[in-house]
Amino acid sequence: MRRLPAEFEEQSFTQVIFPHANSDWADYLEDAEENFVAIIKAVSAYQPCLVVCHDISYVRSKFDACKNIYFVQAPTNDTWARDCSAITVYEDDRPLLLNFVFTGWGAKFEAGLDNNMTQSLASVYDTPIEDISFILEGGAIESNGKGTLLITSECVFNPNRNTDISQEESVQKLKEFFGVSKVLCLNHGYLSGDDTDSHIDTLARFVDEQTIVYLKCEDKDDEHYEALKKMEDELKTFSDQDGKPLKLVPLPFTKAIYDGDERLPATYANFLIMNKAVLVPTYRDANDQKALAVLKEVFPGRQIIPIDCSTLIRQHGSLHCVTMQFPYGIRITT
Repeated sequence: MRRLPAEFEEQSFTQVIFPHANSDWADYLEDAEENFVAIIKAVSAYQPCLVVCHDISYVRSKFDACKNIYFVQAPTNDTWARDCSAITVYEDDRPLLLNFVFTGWGAKFEAGLDNNMTQSLASVYDTPIEDISFILEGGAIESNGKGTLLITSECVFNPNRNTDISQEESVQKLKEFFGVSKVLCLNHGYLSGDDTDSHIDTLARFVDEQTIVYLKCEDKDDEHYEALKKMEDELKTFSDQDGKPLKLVPLPFTKAIYDGDERLPATYANFLIMNKAVLVPTYRDANDQKALAVLKEVFPGRQIIPIDCSTLIRQHGSLHCVTMQFPYGIRITT
């Protein structure tokens, strides 16, 4: 019997991949390193953080004290830990790491090293790994821990992922992989500048078994208004694995943020839940404080910690995208 735990359940540690000169951060590597150091330090204040390094000695030198920080060396193309790391399920109450195929979001970018990362770290996890010949990224799924999975059709059913099977077959596979009984699929909602084909973790997130927070755009002149309004309408029709309606809480939308002429996919939905805290991406935007206030309401038992992610979104991702939680029962052996 399999079960996909929710992110708000107890965790063992968080995994991060540190940026390096061979990644897409090369043009502003110092800024990227500073951003990642801030994230790692924030994580390690609450729970262990496993840092995948291109050079352990170099990365370790960025941290004065290493309490709760563990370093391991492995080659990587980039730093999007959410999408190339293993996804943990419980099988008969024991953790099992599912190693899906990662192709750089539909072969948009070179990803061979990232795809091999989990197996290269097998001895570090000391947990069984199951290789799965199905293309899927961690940012593409949201679980309430009780049998309901939330996805977007634009990502999971995109022809650049699993071209040889139908949507119905994909849903059935997701149910088998994760032991879920219900798959909720959003057909609307996107972010300009997003390379992932609308990952769910940029749009809507479970914060408890019955509650979803989601992006809401109030500006009718913004290009996202119509799509996010349709997404909201879809969410209102959803129910959980027992047929109970879900509680919905809107998150604010940032003003348009650009890098040159390119709009960047800034989103407050890309927060990271930890055992006793939630790290929230901020963007030096007027709505930063509103987003923090919303998340403080829905996470009353956790500290809400803002992390400036203005640098992260220059590579079209944010805080949740560069982290991956590993739930209770997995031990770091490095």
